[in-house]
Amino acid sequence: MSVLTRDEAQTRAQLLDVHRYLVDLDLTTGDETFESTSTVRFTARAAGDTFVELKPATLHSATLDGAPLDPAALDGNRLPLSLTEGEHELRVTATMRYSRTGEGMHRFTDPTDGESYVYTQLFMEDVQRVFAAFDQPDLKAVFEVAVTAPDDWTVLANGITERQPDGTWKAAPTPLLSTYFVCVAAGPWHSVRTEHAGLPFGIHCRRSLAPHLDADADEILAVTKACYDRYHEKFDEPYPFDSYDQAFVPEFNAGAMENPGLVTFRDEFVFRSAVTVTERQTRAMVIAHEMAHMWFGDLVTLRWWDDIWLNESFAEYMGYQTVNEACSDLFPDTWIDFGVTRKAWGYEADQRPSTHPVAPDPEAVPDTASALLNFDGISYAKGASALRQLVTWLGEKDFLAGINIHFKRHKFGNATLADFIDNLAAATDRDVHGWAEQWLRTTGVDTLTPRLDGEGLHWNLTVDRAGTRPHRISVGLYDRDPSGDLVLREHRELDVPQDAPAALTGPRPALVVLNDGDLTYTKLRFDEVSAESALRGLSRVPDPLTRAVVWNALRDQVRDGDLAPADHLAVAGAHLAEETELALVQGVLAFARHQIADRYVPADQRPAALATISGIARALLRRTEDGEAPGLRLTAVRAFVDSATTPDKIASWLDEGTVHGGPELDPELRWRILARLAVLGATDEAAIAAELERDPSATGREGAARCRAALPTPEAKAAAWSALFDSDDLSNYLFTATAQGFWQPEQADLVREYVPRFYEAAVALGDRRGPAMAEAAGRYAFPAYAVDADSLALGERHLADTPMIPALRRKLVDQLDDLRRALKVREG
Repeated sequence: MSVLTRDEAQTRAQLLDVHRYLVDLDLTTGDETFESTSTVRFTARAAGDTFVELKPATLHSATLDGAPLDPAALDGNRLPLSLTEGEHELRVTATMRYSRTGEGMHRFTDPTDGESYVYTQLFMEDVQRVFAAFDQPDLKAVFEVAVTAPDDWTVLANGITERQPDGTWKAAPTPLLSTYFVCVAAGPWHSVRTEHAGLPFGIHCRRSLAPHLDADADEILAVTKACYDRYHEKFDEPYPFDSYDQAFVPEFNAGAMENPGLVTFRDEFVFRSAVTVTERQTRAMVIAHEMAHMWFGDLVTLRWWDDIWLNESFAEYMGYQTVNEACSDLFPDTWIDFGVTRKAWGYEADQRPSTHPVAPDPEAVPDTASALLNFDGISYAKGASALRQLVTWLGEKDFLAGINIHFKRHKFGNATLADFIDNLAAATDRDVHGWAEQWLRTTGVDTLTPRLDGEGLHWNLTVDRAGTRPHRISVGLYDRDPSGDLVLREHRELDVPQDAPAALTGPRPALVVLNDGDLTYTKLRFDEVSAESALRGLSRVPDPLTRAVVWNALRDQVRDGDLAPADHLAVAGAHLAEETELALVQGVLAFARHQIADRYVPADQRPAALATISGIARALLRRTEDGEAPGLRLTAVRAFVDSATTPDKIASWLDEGTVHGGPELDPELRWRILARLAVLGATDEAAIAAELERDPSATGREGAARCRAALPTPEAKAAAWSALFDSDDLSNYLFTATAQGFWQPEQADLVREYVPRFYEAAVALGDRRGPAMAEAAGRYAFPAYAVDADSLALGERHLADTPMIPALRRKLVDQLDDLRRALKVREG
């Protein structure tokens, strides 16, 4: 199959003006394939040759202006067209394959009740898996979609759908859309419908999840309505589509997809077990993120994929900011969670060999395959951080004025980075173009370090910068009171680089926190006095966002080899049991468990690391016995289970169905405990089968696959490996669950023989099953536990000598860099 190049897209865009697609899908022809007919009406501005894209099981017929085209002319995914100047109509009829990998038209059968569901995910170049199209973002058109579906199904689409007298479903014609936004979701959905601001709103899930969706419907719809209203306060352009549906769909590869009028979400966001408030906040942020795309991405769309950050960075920033503003009664400060989780993702991505500018040069994104690699922590978290810094520097009023100019000038069209910056510049006297060059066209992370000079009551603060970007920051100056608490003396606004040192009034602060408020994107270091205060008094810092900034600085120091992993664990042991901010507890425990314990400490120190984490969890459990902090207690239970080195305690919880003092064990906790028992060799196939009978849901099937792959026997490992790599029967989610169970640090000797087999197997899988499964193999099936020089050398040889698809290569580049970093940290 040929990937579309930027040059080809530009040539085709100069030749064609696409007006309308009539898409007819028949979903009643079996479990493996469906029928697709597309009629495309377009104008050729001149005579010329071009092509339309299609990836059929069978191409039955194609006609251009009524004249038949030879189906045998289909070359890979391209059907050539020779055009005269003027109006044309292309009609293509084909049989298409359903997907089991979350790409194209994905089909899922719910093991709970046997009901089937299908939905489209057409991002980048997957519309070709569903119907013939000129598949590039700057050839927008109107779409009219008709669907034939089983009698008991409901069909959802970008526009309002209605069932016709003949039983087919028709969706209202869309405004001008890019091909990758077309969406159909069909099945026996459970739906909750309402109206807001004169528009129909709906939320939908598979029937087996109906009780769980109903339990959360009020919250989901309240968040949706609040964000919708807040965006209408920010944006001059009204919501541009005729309805707003949100479908929670099974086995979805991403968090969500911003299809206009029909946003699709992974249906793990329909919570079937207990969750923390931060997990609910994440769902709210994703709702807000996808809604922001209705304007930035859908109304105004990138011209080519080098500007994907314009979509994702904007929606990421707006998602957190809008939930913070519109849903503060439910979620008081979303930026804490952003700083602890999302921002760390950006910092990690930006320090790898695969880093790229937020806004890469067009030459760096020559085709769709290379564009797919940029959906990472840079395009999301770093870009959102850059926009937050831009708002700090520019002021929100001028920022929103520029955004609204952008929407007005380019609505229902396409725009570039240059357009975006020009429109921002039109709303301010500041040098936005210069800012963009320094922030968006460069790579890497700056580091800021405070330096204090003086004595007595007279001190000067200088911020030393390693890097090139300008920063507007807030500096927090803290004193220690007689009780030992750290008390804010003042916040000082500074521009870095400074014109002159900042004069401070009063004695030397006990703690200087640069970037207090986390308004810029940078690594931080402490002066000597502040470092001691941070390590000794972190839990005494009054503001949780400031504590997040300090914890992130310590995390970066560990990753850079400037703070021993054991010292970080000691700080966590000293302060985390007193922490009140749930996002911080979750973030620090996750880093301690999955980075420090699993990768950064040598094998002989791992039991001590796990013991420290278990000790923190026990302290949190004691602290939450009164039931006043259920989120903290649930987090502590999860951490205790995941870090258990002996089975007795967690096995007793599973047998009794409850943790002493609560909570009762729901399906998520039961599968979590069983997975840990499998790792420890304290359960067997019979127990897994019994648990699956108790919970025969799709999530239960994933839990069973994870547990079976984690069993410490040669037979279990061989069966899991064969399921992963010797056949293509596993769906994307079952593949991921099996891979998650396979590699365990406790089973190093048992799985050592599979480490050299991974690379050849992953390459072959990527070649057979495509980028989504290749990415899953690189992410979840990589032997990350094997932190040794031989494993690194083996991976580097394969990377240098073995051809592989770009999605897998990028993932392995990142994994090997993480392995290299882990080795460096271990060496001290």
